[in-house]
Formats: sequence, structure tokens, C-alpha cells
Amino acid sequence: MSIRAAAWLLLALTGCKADAPQSTFPRADRDVASIVSDSFSTEDARDRLGEAEAVIAFAGIKPGMSVADIGAGEGYYTVRLSRVVGGKGRVLAQDIVPETRDRLAIRVQREGLDNVAVRLGLSDDPKLPTASFDRIFLVHMYHEVEQPYAFLWHLRDGLKPGGLVVVVDARRPVRQHGMPPELLTCEFASVGLTKLRDQALAGSDAYMVLYAATEARPAPGAIKPCAAART
Repeated sequence: MSIRAAAWLLLALTGCKADAPQSTFPRADRDVASIVSDSFSTEDARDRLGEAEAVIAFAGIKPGMSVADIGAGEGYYTVRLSRVVGGKGRVLAQDIVPETRDRLAIRVQREGLDNVAVRLGLSDDPKLPTASFDRIFLVHMYHEVEQPYAFLWHLRDGLKPGGLVVVVDARRPVRQHGMPPELLTCEFASVGLTKLRDQALAGSDAYMVLYAATEARPAPGAIKPCAAART
């Protein structure tokens, strides 16, 4: 590992604020999809559809940016984001499954991605260093989040001023590994994250959304959960 990569890893492991008591967050009254591998199709197949290229362009990723790939899985987006942000950029790849994190770390080392750090997060807290990221990616994973209000409350801490959260999900019920767009936006709004724009992802039932922290973050106990939605 290079000195520059080691410095980035140290930054990724520090700078987090103290946790809020988890019991103070409301629970979501909706289904939660089971965690599955991100290898639902081969990377070549996804590239032929232009998935990552479309999402990265939609998100406005540029060389030199710092980005986080939450629920990174086997690294499809991690690897491609690493190439786009370049040597002066940084990628933090996070997963909550230790074995998945370990496999991704091996891939990152094997492919010589010195601008990528890999770390383990929690299901209700991605453990991001404060005010560190221009973009935070949640790709085909938000429907697996069991405690969305705690998760999003902690996640928005990782945004730099002007930073954005990038969500990719499918227009399907949660139990079918999707997220109804209206429910997604409601849950984000509950912690002060506002939808800026959205766009369909060609060739699938997926969509992309950008969110910004435009409102004050409420105290955990003051969060108003979305209406019951068994989807």
C-alpha cells in the first residue's frame, strides 16, 4: 500500500461524530428486503446496458472528487468510481457483511486501486467520516436498510457542504427488492434530505435520484416517520 493510500485509509477510519442513542430513532413501518449479492447480473452485462456510465454522469462525478459507495458489495461501482475520480480523488467502499468487505478489499488490492479504502459499517450507521464526501452512493441497496431513519440521520453527516446523496433503486415493492419513489423521498425528507431531481435508468425498471441536505437535521426523537407502507 502506498503512503497516499495509507493516509486515505486513516482518514476513512477517523472523524466520525459520537453516536446518537439508537433507541431514540423511530422504526420504519414497511417491509425490508433481505440482503443479496450485488452480482444479480454480470458486470459485463451491466456495462453493456451502460448502467454505471449513466449513473456516474447523472451524479456529476468529476476527477478529484471524494465519494462513498455504501453497500458496495463486490465492487462494481467502487472500481468504476475509482477510475473516474482518478489519482487525486478518493473512494470509500463500505459494506456491513464482513466476508463481502474482505473480498472487496482483496479485489481493490489486486487491481491496485490506491485511491480506494474499504471498511465495515453497521446496518443503522455507515460510519462515515464527517463532512468528507462530495457524493454518497446508495445503489440497489436502500430497500435492505432495516432502520432507515437512523441510517440516513448518520449518513448525512458524511456529506461535504454542497454534497449529494445518489440513490439507484427499482420501481418495485420493497419485498421484491425495490423502493417506491414516493416512499423513498418521504424517508429522506424526514431527516432533512430534499430531492433535487430524478431520472429513469434506461433498459430497466430502475431510477436514479439526487438528494441534498437542505433542511436542518432533526433530533432523533423528533423524526416523523412516514405513513405505514407494507410494500
